[in-house]
Amino acid sequence: MKSVLLATVISISLLSGCASVPMESSVESNLAKEFNSPSSGKAGIYVYRKDTVVGSALKKSVWIDKECVGETAKGVFFYHEVDGDEDHTISTESEFSANELMISMKNGMLYYVEQFIKMGVFVGGAGLEQKDEETGKIELAELKMATKGSCGE
Repeated sequence: MKSVLLATVISISLLSGCASVPMESSVESNLAKEFNSPSSGKAGIYVYRKDTVVGSALKKSVWIDKECVGETAKGVFFYHEVDGDEDHTISTESEFSANELMISMKNGMLYYVEQFIKMGVFVGGAGLEQKDEETGKIELAELKMATKGSCGE
């Protein structure tokens, strides 16, 4: 009984603390939130994590086509450009395996993917969900841009 209680307390602590990641300047963050068209022949993708209490102590890595974009924390987003008119895979780590989302991306278009934390057996995992343009823009409005960097392996 004590071990179950201890595991529960540890899980709640991990899911309710605060993690931080390196951040871009407010100028860069605000520029990205102007939602300008991507470079010629490219598609743009915003991957973001809302500013929620659940899982706030966890950092979760994000990859696009097996390229590390960086680690998320609550309230942050990344903007990344990829080749347009191709399928691209966005992935994130979960408790036992990676979660992936494949999107067919068109030249000149912007795409929005929310990374969310979900409860796990031992620690919280992460999932991905594509959002429509209106929802993505609204949800990104209050977030700050994280610096692209290394993924915690």
